[in-house]
Amino acid sequence: MNIEHRLPTPRIQPLELPEWDAKLRERQMANRPKEMGEGDAPVFNIFKTLANHPRMAEKFMAWGGQLLFRSTLPPRDRELAILRTGWLCRATYEWHHHVEIGLHHAGLSEADVAACKTGPDAPGISPDDAALLAAVDELHADQFVSGATWAKLAARLSTEQLIDLVMVVGNYTMVSMALNSFGVQLEDKYRD
Repeated sequence: MNIEHRLPTPRIQPLELPEWDAKLRERQMANRPKEMGEGDAPVFNIFKTLANHPRMAEKFMAWGGQLLFRSTLPPRDRELAILRTGWLCRATYEWHHHVEIGLHHAGLSEADVAACKTGPDAPGISPDDAALLAAVDELHADQFVSGATWAKLAARLSTEQLIDLVMVVGNYTMVSMALNSFGVQLEDKYRD
């Protein structure tokens, strides 16, 4: 079962690099993390879409970079949280991008990806992963992590990691809302 893309065409047209605000283009290309691609690697449609609002895009890209590339969460935990968030938000774009990141850069297995679809009750899931996915579910449903789930997470995560977890889930919920509402389309390599 895959997430069905909500809009067949973009509501906000993505801008190609030559169309970007010169300041935004210069800053983002100069500060582009290697994970976003170097040199003439393609720029993702999310960034092309956000380029329609240069001042916001610059701040968003810095914040997103903090959570994705400099988080204190172990990459595996971060990607489990992002995938579960993307699944719950029915965010096709987010899901496809982070399945690839999770499998190729964060040590996730196909079973881990499947567990992100099922949630904390997935068969064979570890107690640590179940607590992490439960936190995502609770934040999604109630914008609050219960005491029992928090205690399980706090037994293995530092205070900084707990903060990062909540911020990651909140950020990727917002990103999912934007991707879904703007109609950001998958790049060709992700299309089935």
